[in-house]
Amino acid sequence: MLALFDLDNTLIDRQGGLDAWAGAFARSRGLPDQAAALVTARLRDRAYPEDFDYLRDVLRLADGAEDLWREYIDGLTRSVCCFPGVLEGLQGLRREGWTLGIATNGAVDIQRAKLDVTGLTGLFDGVTISEGVGARKPERALFDAAAAACGVPLSAGGWLVGDNPATDIVGAQAAGLRTAWVAGGREWADGPREPDLIVSSAAEAIAMLRRLTR
Repeated sequence: MLALFDLDNTLIDRQGGLDAWAGAFARSRGLPDQAAALVTARLRDRAYPEDFDYLRDVLRLADGAEDLWREYIDGLTRSVCCFPGVLEGLQGLRREGWTLGIATNGAVDIQRAKLDVTGLTGLFDGVTISEGVGARKPERALFDAAAAACGVPLSAGGWLVGDNPATDIVGAQAAGLRTAWVAGGREWADGPREPDLIVSSAAEAIAMLRRLTR
């Protein structure tokens, strides 16, 4: 059985890591607290090198945009971590014969760095990142590529676990996958069809998937 996972704020705490990095970044340059909030707001949903052209100009930084991007990658990868129970749960899914894949939007270098530093890379049969395949969730092409990277056709079905209602859940439903939404205390109000599972965390979703094969 195939299980695809979103990365940011599903398996890893990107938001917590971003908040920590943005605060440290602002302090290191003697910038006001509002600067950290501006950085966080700009990078909350996604981050690409061109975002640092914008931040460089707005914050009047002397650093080059490419240097700022590399600083962001290095700093964020030191700040992010997996949510509790994720690593152990994924290891259990693999032992029970599941085929596991990452299906994430973002830039290849930062997403790969986060997978490596959190110890997730070796747990997946395939890793698909939007920048690398030229398609973004909720586009079906991203889900097709993610299944292919795992060596299985999307038509064989499977699951998607993610936190974003539109890009993860609605997109995966349209691609023919069953879905587990990491709600984090939110109520579902984002589409005509509810997810197959509504869970509080990725670890809970993984535990429920494991029960399907027992």
